[in-house]
Amino acid sequence: MEKTDFNHLTWFRIVAEERSFTKAAARIGVVQSTLSYAIKQLETSMGIRLLTRTTRSVSTTPAGEKLLKTITPRMAEIEDEIAALMAFRDKPSGSIRLTLADHALESVVWPKLKPVLKDYPDISVELCVDGRFRNIVEEGFDAGVRLGESVEKDMVAVRIGPDFRLVAVASPDYLRAHGVPDHPQDLLRHSCINIRHDSAGGVYSWEFEKDGKALRVRVNGQLTFSDSYAMVNAAESGYGITYVPESIVEQRIAAGRLAQVLEDWSPYFDGYFLYYPSRRQNLPAFKVIVDALRHRGVSGR
Repeated sequence: MEKTDFNHLTWFRIVAEERSFTKAAARIGVVQSTLSYAIKQLETSMGIRLLTRTTRSVSTTPAGEKLLKTITPRMAEIEDEIAALMAFRDKPSGSIRLTLADHALESVVWPKLKPVLKDYPDISVELCVDGRFRNIVEEGFDAGVRLGESVEKDMVAVRIGPDFRLVAVASPDYLRAHGVPDHPQDLLRHSCINIRHDSAGGVYSWEFEKDGKALRVRVNGQLTFSDSYAMVNAAESGYGITYVPESIVEQRIAAGRLAQVLEDWSPYFDGYFLYYPSRRQNLPAFKVIVDALRHRGVSGR
């Protein structure tokens, strides 16, 4: 077998993570034809087909998946050691990749990072926003953001936000036309605007609690989104009742554009935590990000 080009291995890892030559080429900064040729060279030199290509997507073959799991932790170790050398520079530098949901980005992460990053121009941050629970080690992320109850036990977890609650809201016009629910079970007679969490088993079942009694309600309605802010806009437009983080709708409630219902059934949840494997914590650039995001108040309910 020919000597392996380690650049090609790195590029293969990125294609496998992105499941797209187009996205991988953009992330690497090369033209797609160059990337495709490099992967073909890697497959030829190894004598193994690593990727299955269709017109719509790219996936790893069994051999490719095994190679990916083999090289990912080793490459991460090398990247960590190189990043650690940056401590000898005057200012921290390097690239940090985070995976998080839209509400975590808007309510906690971006407001805290925005004033800090201007002081560290050599730190670049990639914020990948979606609702999936990603495997941050296998997919090449430095850290992720989740609610405290969802963080894996083998990860380092740093609280970055206070506890918060979900609240049920609808437009005043909708409630005048359809009535105000007095109990979560009443939602079964209403049009509800839901959210789909692909990694959590599909459409979210609304979680309520009162006097120590927990209750889940699987609601129905015309609209289902994967974005909390789209849900709020639909509720304000009169499409039904939705269940979203309170911070998103506070101003609209105060302005009378939305009205809250079932307030005494809205429980608090653990706030957002930054989670990561322990090997990341000594990198100077990563320390800057963790320190910027760390929650310094009480949990707050």
